[in-house]
Amino acid sequence: MKTKIRAIITGATGMVGERVMYECLQHPDVEAVLVINRKPCGVVHPKLKEVVHRDFFNLSDIESELSGYNACYFCLGVSSVGMKADEYFRLTYTLTMHVAETLSKLNPEMTFCYISGAGTDSNEKGNGWASVKGKTENDLMKLSFKQVFAFRPGFIKPIKGLSHTHSYYKYINWMFPIGRALYPTGFCTLQELALAMINVTNRGYSKKVVDGKDIILLAKAQ
Repeated sequence: MKTKIRAIITGATGMVGERVMYECLQHPDVEAVLVINRKPCGVVHPKLKEVVHRDFFNLSDIESELSGYNACYFCLGVSSVGMKADEYFRLTYTLTMHVAETLSKLNPEMTFCYISGAGTDSNEKGNGWASVKGKTENDLMKLSFKQVFAFRPGFIKPIKGLSHTHSYYKYINWMFPIGRALYPTGFCTLQELALAMINVTNRGYSKKVVDGKDIILLAKAQ
C-alpha cells in the first residue's frame, strides 16, 4: 500500500523546483506540499503551503513548520560560473547540509532527493564544482533519513508555460531529440525528473545515485 506523500520542496522559484512543485500538486500520490522560498512563488493550490524565509542558514524561526513530512525534493542550487570557490562551497555544501540536518532530526522517515548534476565526482577529488557536489552527496547519505537519492541529470528539457525556464534553453532545445537518441543517459525532460522523484519516494530504487537513464526509467514506474 502506498503512503501518501507529504513533500517539502526547496527552489520552487527556479526552473527545476517549479516543475517538481507543479507535478506534485497534480499527482494523486501527493497529498500536501510545503515550499520554502526566499520570495513568494505566486501559486495558489489546495495542496500547497508556502513559507517565505530568506535565511536558509538559520531555520530556527520556521522549524515548527517543518515536521510531519516524509519527502524533501531539494531543488535549490547555484551555478559555479563566475563564483569564488569558498562562496560556491557555502551555497552548495554548507547550505544544503544545514537544511538536510534539520529535516533529518525532525523527520527521520523522510526520503531526501537532492538535485546534483551529471559529472559529479563521488571521489571528491579536485577543487571544482564536481567535487563539492560529490561531497554534498556523500555526506547527505550519512544522515538519518529513511533514504537519500542523488539525482544527476544532464541536459534537462524544460516545459512550455513555466515561469522560470532559463532563457538560453530557447537556443539549445533543438539538441534534445538528437542527444536523447544518441546518449539517453544525458538527456531527460523536466517532467521525467519530477515524476522520478515522486516515484522513488514510495518505491525506492536499487541505486542511490540516479543518472539520466535511471530518471527516464523511474518516471515510467507504475
